[in-house]
Amino acid sequence: MTTVHPDVDPIGDSGGDASGNSSDGSLGRHDPDRLVEIDDFLGDPDAHERGLPRTITGWLTTTNHKALGVAYIITSMIFLAIGGGLAGVIRAELAEPGEQFVGADTYNSVFTIHGSVMVFLFAVPFGFGIANYLMPLQIGAPDLAFPRLNAFSYWLYVIGGVVMLCGFLADGGAAPFGWFAYPPLSGLQGSPGLGADLWIISIILTGTSGTLTAVNVISTVTMMRTPGMTLFRMPILTWNLFITSFLVLTVFPVLSGALLMLLADRTFGTLFYAPFEGGSPILWQHLFWFFGHPEVYIVALPFFGVVTEIFPVFSRRPVFGYKGLVLATLTIGALSTSVWAHHMFVTDDIVLPFFAATSFLIAVPTGVKVFNWIGTMWDGSLSFEAPMKFSIGFLVTFVAGGVTGVMLASPTLDFHLSDSYFVVAHFHYVMGGTVIFAMFAALYFWWPKVTGRMLSERLGTVHFWLLMIGFNTTFFVQHLLGRDGMPRRVADYRPIENFELWNKISSLGFLIIVASMVPFLIAVVKSFRSPATVGADPWHANSLEWATMSPPVEHNFTWLPPIRSERPVFDLRWINHEGVGAPHSVDAWEARQEHDEQWLPLHQWSAADEQNLTSGARPVERAGDGQGEAPESVGTDGGEES
Repeated sequence: MTTVHPDVDPIGDSGGDASGNSSDGSLGRHDPDRLVEIDDFLGDPDAHERGLPRTITGWLTTTNHKALGVAYIITSMIFLAIGGGLAGVIRAELAEPGEQFVGADTYNSVFTIHGSVMVFLFAVPFGFGIANYLMPLQIGAPDLAFPRLNAFSYWLYVIGGVVMLCGFLADGGAAPFGWFAYPPLSGLQGSPGLGADLWIISIILTGTSGTLTAVNVISTVTMMRTPGMTLFRMPILTWNLFITSFLVLTVFPVLSGALLMLLADRTFGTLFYAPFEGGSPILWQHLFWFFGHPEVYIVALPFFGVVTEIFPVFSRRPVFGYKGLVLATLTIGALSTSVWAHHMFVTDDIVLPFFAATSFLIAVPTGVKVFNWIGTMWDGSLSFEAPMKFSIGFLVTFVAGGVTGVMLASPTLDFHLSDSYFVVAHFHYVMGGTVIFAMFAALYFWWPKVTGRMLSERLGTVHFWLLMIGFNTTFFVQHLLGRDGMPRRVADYRPIENFELWNKISSLGFLIIVASMVPFLIAVVKSFRSPATVGADPWHANSLEWATMSPPVEHNFTWLPPIRSERPVFDLRWINHEGVGAPHSVDAWEARQEHDEQWLPLHQWSAADEQNLTSGARPVERAGDGQGEAPESVGTDGGEES
């Protein structure tokens, strides 16, 4: 046997072609030192129906989780472009003092819809898209538990987004009260007109969409994991999506209830939030931020999962502290519901010591995640392909935002910095940059799985550095604006101190961000113009989505490897090298060895393999791996029995 460090995943030389086949056309089953390749097991890729719907009718009526995942991702990126265009209006208006392009009323509408699009229509739905496409693949399921409900959820989201944007066509324009909709500004007197009502209806629709998706994710993870996929063998991405779904179920209904009360105030004359009629605007803040702070983690946790999948692959190490990461995620989910009022320090209507303490405390499990990400890379065999670059960009941006978050958790500092551009900078580092960098990490990483093609590494490098420079140029100086006292949510400012200089630099940074999208779009076009030639596992990755074709077959799998750890594909790849993969992996393969001729690459352990295959003998499987798990059977019907 070849001696291999158990924590390192070097790429061996099989003496054959890129797919792992030996030079004489055999599968290399008599070479115990070669790496096993997934493509050896998948057969003729043209024998299976793959890909996405090919007609408009197919897209409109599909219930396939992969198609809906792609639809979520594309739709959310369209909304990202819309939100980015609105951000461009904001930065153009603030580049210099005075009124440049839009008046104060229009600016308020643009400001409101920009924030709402980015939070409700881009960041969260992109996470839902990841959940739709990848989560069933990662747990060995053929689809989500409720495919029709999944399609209904998507169309609710699309309708909600269109309703929000229709506010610009209403008399009086779109909602002008910010994405947080504080009464009495969001009341009938503060914001008359249909645009505000459309905004409220839109958020209710998208919130309902998210709630239904959460039900689907929880049901799928709970009931449809393939045999051997215990909870503590699930990929961290799936864990994060699972916990995020519980957060969605906890807080989205609270937001919907608060919005229905606001709509009743505006439409039926109720007085829930009317300050001079016995109502309480502070009630809205409590309800909204009870949703709003967990929302930060509803946005962030899926992207935490994304980079946790990427760091081990390009470090050639297992993820450091797997169970610690799971525990940290569970702790974040629990603590996030106790932190909401740190957004309300200046209201003088909360218990400051309690919410300051919980705000500091939630930094601990978040710090554990950062420590584990760095530990995963530490002493690894690092390679810096585009997914790794963007993941490191995520890490740098998130840590910077976390530091300013600890500052804002201190009431003394928060009193000075609240409602200043310091909060804008912090918010964009935590919920803007981290999402954008992790989003592109995900796109570059899973693009070959979805399309069967690669994205240009050279263009990806240009894309990364332009985005890194542009993002930090845009938002770092906003910390200085906030420190010097520039208020947020204003359409104009006086030319005092360095306000004009910092705003010009910030607006220049926005132009660099826009320019960074050009190489990405070129890479996408070049990718689609090239043939789909990549194999099932081009990155030599770890989790089950890499055990099927690229793009996957209709019901995801024609076969599944036995699962003895959280890295089943890694275990398979190194099954020829004793002590590298999970214990009992070889035993599991031996129990399968005569089920089908597709297992020929792994028949090196029995001298009677060829004789048994020709005689048609099918041995009884072993009773698991000694850890109380049921034996596994091999299915060829899309993974439903695998």
